[in-house]
Parts: sequence; C-alpha cells; structure tokens
Amino acid sequence: MDFLAENNVLQLLMGATLAVKMVLLFLGAMSVWSWTIIFYKFFSILSARKRVAAGYDSFMAADDLTSGLKAIGGDSSPLARMSSMAVKEFRKLEKAEIDRERKRMLVKDTLRRTLRQGVSGEMRRLTRNLPFLATCANGAPFIGLFGTVWGIMHSFHSIGMAQSAALATVAPGISEALIATAIGLAVAIPATIAYNFFLSRLSEVETGMIDFAGAFLNRAEREIAWAQK
Repeated sequence: MDFLAENNVLQLLMGATLAVKMVLLFLGAMSVWSWTIIFYKFFSILSARKRVAAGYDSFMAADDLTSGLKAIGGDSSPLARMSSMAVKEFRKLEKAEIDRERKRMLVKDTLRRTLRQGVSGEMRRLTRNLPFLATCANGAPFIGLFGTVWGIMHSFHSIGMAQSAALATVAPGISEALIATAIGLAVAIPATIAYNFFLSRLSEVETGMIDFAGAFLNRAEREIAWAQK
C-alpha cells in the first residue's frame, strides 16, 4: 500500500527502460490511429447503412425505373453511385454501332457486371483502413507483452546487481513492465469490438446493395423496350 501511495503510473512510466518506453510510445500511436478510424468508420458505415436501406425502399416504392433512380438520393448514397455507373454503361451500349439483337443479348450481362463492380467499389471504400483495426486487435497484446518481458528482464538484472531479492527492489521494475501489457490490452480490446461491429454492419450494407442491384436489373429488363425479346 505504501508503494502504491508513493508511486503513480506516470512515475512508473518515466522510470521505465528505453525499450519499454518505445513500446509504450508505439502502442500510444496505434491507439490514436485506431480511435481515429473507429470514430470515422462509425459515422460513415452507419450513414451508408441508413442510406442504402432508405434508398432501396424508395426505389421499390417508385412506379418506374426513372422515378426510382431519382428517389434513391444524391451522390452521397452508395446506391446512387452504383446506378450512375450502370446508367452510363447502358447509354454507351445504347449508342454502340451494333445491331439491336446483339445489344439485347449484351444488356443484361453488361448491367450485371457494372452493378457488381459498383458493389465491390463501395465495399472497398467502406472497408478501407479496417485491416488496421484487425492488426491492432491481434498485435497490440503481443507488443505489450514484449515490453513486459523486457521490463521483467531488466528487473531481474537489477536484482543481480543489487544482490537483493526484496520486494521493494523488484516491485517498481515489474510494475512498470506490467503496464505495457495493460496498455496493449487497452489498445486491442476497443479495436476488436469495433472491428467485429463494423463487419456486421458492412454485411448488412452489402446485402442491401446486392438486393438493389437485383431490383435494378429486373426493372431494366421489364421497362427498357429494346432490351426485351
């Protein structure tokens, strides 16, 4: 108890070895970047999830393809960007100097490939930087453990130099070493929780975009005159 009263965490960190300080500095940088990603992705992924769900409902409630595309929202919606890609490819095919029968055979596959590319592009955008959270979740505890092992090694070396195994001799070194493991866990735990949370929400977003792609393709086949048999 006297030891705890006379020494705080900051003092322990200041008295740590250079290797332990470097480990703690690295973990601190990982934590800052991890939390930056968490806050940014929290708003961007939840916003995309909301826009996809609302856009899909609006598209399905519209009377025709044109009004449905207008109802899904502006460029901030993933569905709007997907549909814009599909419409551009459709216009290119429509203007292509090939016979109508050939166009009719190509339109379905063209739209399907374009919409698939749109889904993949949106998922790449939404998942960008998420692998860093996985790296923090898996690597931070081991980085902290390295600092702990190094600190304990230094403590045992100090015991040998002092030729004393008294608790007062070894406690400060062991305490500062264990702080590295604690900080490693403090970095890893939020990253793990956030990563798994984002994956579940991204799965919902991807499912919504795939459903929209199917609905878009079905309407295009029904409503575009020259694409019909």
